[in-house]
Amino acid sequence: MKLLRRGLLAALLFATLAAPALAQGYPNKAIRVLVPFPAGGGTDIIARVVTNKLTATLGWSFVVENKPGSGGNLGVDAAAKAPADGYTVALGQTSNLAINPTLYSKMPYDSVKDLAPVGLVASAPLVMVVAADSPYKTLADVVNASKAKPASINFASPGNGTVAHLASELFQKTAGVKFTHVPYKGSAQAATDLIGGQVQLYMSSVPTLIGHIKNGKMRAIAVTSLKRVDDLAQVPTVAESGYKGFEAVTWFGFVAPAAVPKDIVVRLNAEVNKALQAADVQKKLEDQGADVLGGSPEQFGALIKSDISRWAPIIKESGARLD
Repeated sequence: MKLLRRGLLAALLFATLAAPALAQGYPNKAIRVLVPFPAGGGTDIIARVVTNKLTATLGWSFVVENKPGSGGNLGVDAAAKAPADGYTVALGQTSNLAINPTLYSKMPYDSVKDLAPVGLVASAPLVMVVAADSPYKTLADVVNASKAKPASINFASPGNGTVAHLASELFQKTAGVKFTHVPYKGSAQAATDLIGGQVQLYMSSVPTLIGHIKNGKMRAIAVTSLKRVDDLAQVPTVAESGYKGFEAVTWFGFVAPAAVPKDIVVRLNAEVNKALQAADVQKKLEDQGADVLGGSPEQFGALIKSDISRWAPIIKESGARLD
């Protein structure tokens, strides 16, 4: 992901200069932005940071609509089936664009054929947390407790087949431990139950959980990136906690219906890239634990395809399957 980020940042200037004159009259009405997860989560926060900047700098109007359900499939499918006029986009991410095609026995859309990649926005590591009053202080404490009594630790995730769920499966295999998976329909109730003691361990994206960590309700014990998160500098990575090379991140990017005119895609991509270069946007995203990306639609499309291939064997090995 580090090398990818370098390549994407190098493409920002080209993308910014590439918008053709054909799209200069666009938009002339509000753009609907579908967020396929509940309000307040990491995807929602990122969508609003970017669209608020576009409104402030360009005067564009956006209607952000949270449309959760079916692991993000509901919102992305609504975007795929919307009129291909550039006035409906979705902020997709790893789970609904790269994981769900293997996880679900039947998908309502094809991530590659039915959607036009507009541009990557950011990536974020996951963070493993326990309640503030948990007896587990470190990742080693969790591993030792699980080895002493397998399946005794209830592990919460935002849902079956999410990046967090599959990252936990990958970690369990790596560490030789067994948790009891408790999937939730989104992050909010999982966070509430962790704080309340109904579950002992939880993993989700840093933007989703950083507020709970900062207000002292959760203790972060590890992040899943190869390097530490600047805003959680005291929290070690899984890799440096004894599991060399372990990495699992989730990315976020705008997609539109497949048939949307190319010049509209290029215009949207250029303006999103400009917004991502703004210091205030970068700070807001980095404060949420996100790593700003950007780049061309083609680069985003290549990432979707490569991550479908990457996650497929992990999903199959985990036995996760949804109808």
